Amino acid sequence: MNQIEEISVFFPAFNEERNIKTTVEKAREVLEKIANTWEIIVINDGSKDNTENAVNELSRSDSRIKIVNHKKNLGYGEALKSGFYSSKYQWIATIDADGQFDFSEITKLYEKTDKAQVIVGYRLDRKDHFLRKFFGWGWTFLANVLLGIKVHDVDCAFKLVSRKVIEKIPHLESTRGGTISPELLAKAKKSGFVVSEVGVHHFPRKEGHQTGADLTVIVKSFVDLIKLWNKLK
Repeated sequence: MNQIEEISVFFPAFNEERNIKTTVEKAREVLEKIANTWEIIVINDGSKDNTENAVNELSRSDSRIKIVNHKKNLGYGEALKSGFYSSKYQWIATIDADGQFDFSEITKLYEKTDKAQVIVGYRLDRKDHFLRKFFGWGWTFLANVLLGIKVHDVDCAFKLVSRKVIEKIPHLESTRGGTISPELLAKAKKSGFVVSEVGVHHFPRKEGHQTGADLTVIVKSFVDLIKLWNKLK
């Protein structure tokens, strides 16, 4: 693989004090080998634990590691927007902070950048509870039908996006985690950008707890998806 000239990597994080140091350090090790210029940004989405302190400690030892703090928890969608609009380099990678992905697989995504401007992962043998996998399949199906984005795994957290996409598409509006990815992919396709996919491995969470959506959130996300479809059609 050719060396990456420059890349921003950001991790949305909410109460990830037990994962964030290991996640960032592993990413740094990979970036030192494959990228000429890089930055790591942790979007601390109103964490109530010591996530902020853990990142600040890392930042003191390496100025390329940065933090964006939300004073209160605004949700996954807002964390992704903060990450995309805070990143400054040519390519922008986003991946969750919980350690369920292997960041070294960024090379698989980058190999697609000669033809695509948005490269999204899809989870191989997803290591989640059956209900999460079932809801994930249903959400992907709905997003594909309504928005025509045609991906295997619409809410996979591992993505690589050209900065040109973020600069050209209409400003991202979604606040919910379920709709921000469909919005990004739909707007990118509508603006003429190419979306490609890569299978990535998925691992069980070792520390902390997932913040699963309850029925109310699922219903509200569906309403948001319909609104997005109506706006983009």
